[in-house]
Amino acid sequence: MGDRILVVDDDPDILQYVKMNLEREGFEARTASNGADALRLAAEEPPSLILLDVMMPGMDGLTTLRHLRNDAPTASVPVVMLTARALARDRVKGLELGADDYITKPFDVEELIARVRTVIRRAQQMRDVSPLTGLPGNFRITAELEQRIADRLPIAVVYGDIDNFKSFNDHYGFMRGDTVIKFTAEVLAEAATAAADPNAFVGHVGGDDFIALIDPGVLDVFCETVIQRFDDGILDFYDTADAVQGYIEVTDRRGERHAFPIASFSMGVVTNENRMLASEWEASAIASEMKEFAKRQPGSTFAVDRRK
Repeated sequence: MGDRILVVDDDPDILQYVKMNLEREGFEARTASNGADALRLAAEEPPSLILLDVMMPGMDGLTTLRHLRNDAPTASVPVVMLTARALARDRVKGLELGADDYITKPFDVEELIARVRTVIRRAQQMRDVSPLTGLPGNFRITAELEQRIADRLPIAVVYGDIDNFKSFNDHYGFMRGDTVIKFTAEVLAEAATAAADPNAFVGHVGGDDFIALIDPGVLDVFCETVIQRFDDGILDFYDTADAVQGYIEVTDRRGERHAFPIASFSMGVVTNENRMLASEWEASAIASEMKEFAKRQPGSTFAVDRRK
């Protein structure tokens, strides 16, 4: 079955009509005739989306929506309100409470299905965006890499992370560490623009790990731009004294002090120029292997797999 939809309306004919059409389009549909049942069903098994009637006896739709948004399991479930009231103030109130969209009764079933698909797609995209960097996360990275490998398009997979980032975090705290993560995301996005590849893709795996998918023909431009811009900007995040001496000192659990050089950025690269990449798993494994090789070199650098 497809995405799960919970339909909430006190009119049994509307419930049956909407349920039938949703299931015809491949959705899994459950129904509730009042707000209390809707809250119970949504908490038991959070759906992909809730179609919620505004005007219901007892607990109305807006009150139900407020409870949904205050309950952890359903706080982020998208909600589309069904209403016979077209007044702007009623719509505004629902949107302020966290509704994602409105459909006015009587509605066209094709429009209803289209809005359901759009809201679900938008919610999935938002969930797969890093809240720190705004870059696509693992789901989008995997899908993008899988598609490009399947299409056998020319591709360079660049896997990079920040050298000495843990020591930076330990020394300055996670909040300053987060600013370095955001700075790195901006550097990668700027480098993708500078490489002039219209299909360039930059994603945030998590922590200080990033993935870029780039045309092999502009790989050198991309990687060299990343290195230049990262190295030009990273000192701004260090205290002046640490930047001048070129390292920071971090005390380990045994009380011993260790010196760590200024953070740099290392990238491992695999392309399908010399070999066919069989899967996204193979591509990520080789890029990871090359990144570990690059990290053994001092400073910011990149290493490309040249094996056939």
